[in-house]
Amino acid sequence: MKIGFIGLGNMGGPMAANLAAAGHEVTGFDVAGTVAEGVRPAQSAAEAARGAEVVITMLPNGDILRKVAEKIVPTMAQSAVLLDCSTVDVASARAVGEMAEGAGLGALDAPVSGGVGGAQGGTLTFMVGGSDAAFAMAKPLFDVMGQKAVHCGPAGSGQAAKICNNMILGATMIVTCEAFALADKLGLSREALFDVASTSSGQSWSLTSYCPAPGVGPQSPADNGYAPGFAADLMLKDLRLAQQAAEQADADTPLGRAAMELYARFVEQEDGKGRDFTAMLPRFETRGRGA
Repeated sequence: MKIGFIGLGNMGGPMAANLAAAGHEVTGFDVAGTVAEGVRPAQSAAEAARGAEVVITMLPNGDILRKVAEKIVPTMAQSAVLLDCSTVDVASARAVGEMAEGAGLGALDAPVSGGVGGAQGGTLTFMVGGSDAAFAMAKPLFDVMGQKAVHCGPAGSGQAAKICNNMILGATMIVTCEAFALADKLGLSREALFDVASTSSGQSWSLTSYCPAPGVGPQSPADNGYAPGFAADLMLKDLRLAQQAAEQADADTPLGRAAMELYARFVEQEDGKGRDFTAMLPRFETRGRGA
């Protein structure tokens, strides 16, 4: 398949390289001049999109996505699919979908879960919104770049699924870190807490798959000095997107809001910037109840 790929950063670069390695003809563009193995570089986003059957975007935010879409949609071939894998606000995802469909194109919003490791290993999970026909056309590409693609519904549904999932993740990670810090102060070993909670009603992905306590459970960023697998900055971005959507939908999400406020404090006022989002645990270790 002939593919245009726009945004060759930490996530997009490996995704594009995997597509090229699978035999697809990939032309890529990044404003920073980044290149990816096996990907032919283009001089502009429009050049990367021209003549492609599927154009994939992996961009930082909704404003940039809208601007890129305005440049590439007029150059894309009829019946081509615009596949956006960025994590952006639901309103931008829907607006870009409408723009593409109005030009006779297919459109999918397909944010990912799995981080840089998943992008490199081709094990991402895609949460996809858009038409059945566009999903069917992109499915072989999802199979190369990831291990699972879930068609969640019409345009915007992929972003909705991503932010709802990550709101759960942000809140459960915070309380998991709180529990380990409390166990320390109660004289309960971390291993004992893990052994009990991981097989009891307190079990969660945050505990058993991505444990914030070093030396407990499977390997995680906690065992590497909290170097980011999923940065606290990115968790804050997703929690803010969730609260933006909640406000627009008139949804009451007090724990989601509290998680966003705590990650904002951690990233913007404390030492969380550039660290994994599990670094909440050392934050709680050193704090008393009145801090």
